[in-house]
Amino acid sequence: MSLLTVLYTILFYVATAVLVGGLIWKIVQYARTPAPLKIPTTPAPTTKTGVGLRLVREVVFFESLFKGNKWIWIFGWIFHFGLLLVTLRHLRYFLDPVWLPIQLVQPFGIYGGMAMVVGLVGLWARRVLVDRVRYITGTSDLLLLALLILLGLSGLMMTYVIHVDVISIKLFFRGLMTLEFSPLPADPLILLHLLLVAVLMIVFPFSKLLHAPGLFFSPTRNQVDDPRERRHLAAWAKGLEQ
Repeated sequence: MSLLTVLYTILFYVATAVLVGGLIWKIVQYARTPAPLKIPTTPAPTTKTGVGLRLVREVVFFESLFKGNKWIWIFGWIFHFGLLLVTLRHLRYFLDPVWLPIQLVQPFGIYGGMAMVVGLVGLWARRVLVDRVRYITGTSDLLLLALLILLGLSGLMMTYVIHVDVISIKLFFRGLMTLEFSPLPADPLILLHLLLVAVLMIVFPFSKLLHAPGLFFSPTRNQVDDPRERRHLAAWAKGLEQ
């Protein structure tokens, strides 16, 4: 293998380890964090089934964001839906044979990339142009948005500007999975795009992007609104009453 292939092989193994290990660590941390108070945002469901449906609406439709700010909801939903299509489209690089649903989504994945960039640009503009949002915006917020925008633009460029050898890319990633390593094309655009992917994987567990799994551990969303029917007692407090 070339030195370039070796370096990117090591990079993606490290990035995968950081992503998986970091996510597991944070999810365990979330799960162990006590919720001493009943604080579901009202109007809230009074049954566990209702809580499940509420979480589904949050994940799929961004219900609370829609109620709070329509402009943020539009750009946020466009970005996330585009990201979903792009993710499904990229599964072809890891599957052999490629599943039929993934084959069917391929044409739509291109438009998903466009939607992803449009949504991100809208969110970036909000951070810069709206005074009260700019006041609470940190450098890390802008850098994350810039990283995602560059990731989307570099992906679109490989489709519309400079065509790349997608077969070699698939062989490279399949080789990482099967330990039958294949050379990575030394195309600058491919190398940039993959470098951005690896950086995103590494920073994901330590950034605000963790709102993805964190939503399911939010007491304002995952609690049943039944304080009159039963007493809420955090697990750590049970021993104090004995």
